[in-house]
Amino acid sequence: MNPRRLAMLEEMGLTPVWRLRAAAPVSDAPVTTSDDTPDAREALIARMSWQELSEAVPGCTACSLCKTRKQAVYGVGNAKADWMIIGEAPGAEEDARGEPFVGQAGRLLDNMLAAIGLDRQQHVYIANVLKCRPPGNRNPEAEEIARCAPFLARQVELVQPKLIIAMGRFAAQTLLGSGASIASMRGKRHDYNGVPLIVTYHPAYLLRTLADKARAWEDLCFARATMKELCAAETA
Repeated sequence: MNPRRLAMLEEMGLTPVWRLRAAAPVSDAPVTTSDDTPDAREALIARMSWQELSEAVPGCTACSLCKTRKQAVYGVGNAKADWMIIGEAPGAEEDARGEPFVGQAGRLLDNMLAAIGLDRQQHVYIANVLKCRPPGNRNPEAEEIARCAPFLARQVELVQPKLIIAMGRFAAQTLLGSGASIASMRGKRHDYNGVPLIVTYHPAYLLRTLADKARAWEDLCFARATMKELCAAETA
């Protein structure tokens, strides 16, 4: 890697994981700014390839969560999927395994997707708003959200999904910049940076609140109908 680019990444708290693990370097795409402001960091992330992004996220030290995580939780699934699932933040099992939506909540998500004919590896890409677990599963802080937001925005840009499903209150509120309740956001087509977005409950919440599974099913049916409309509009 170009020494100037490497120095800039490290100044911004984006030490490539290959530097930490002595693995293969990411690409040498030229950098035109030496500023280390948040805007410059966001601009740098916005130009990253999949390979660069997948190296930068595990090596990120931009907020204090890097000190308590076991590993960053990047994303999983089809990187060119029409569907994108966005959750809140890693829990203990996700932190241990480095994959979003695992354990009981992950199995429930798989069943929810299967109910509308989707497979998590083939048809969807799954990511979280935060890439690192907040200690004790506390709510993320504003600085943590701000530091992680460019990573998620770039993932959405690279995937180019037709539809996003935001799972959980925190994910929905963060993506939509709203303090509204899930109840008031459900059943509507929202927008995230030009991509249609639908809100539903997080699978972990549904494991605790079985009565809302019926509402989550309504949301999935609404999402499926919305996708059909989007696909029909493309071919019209």
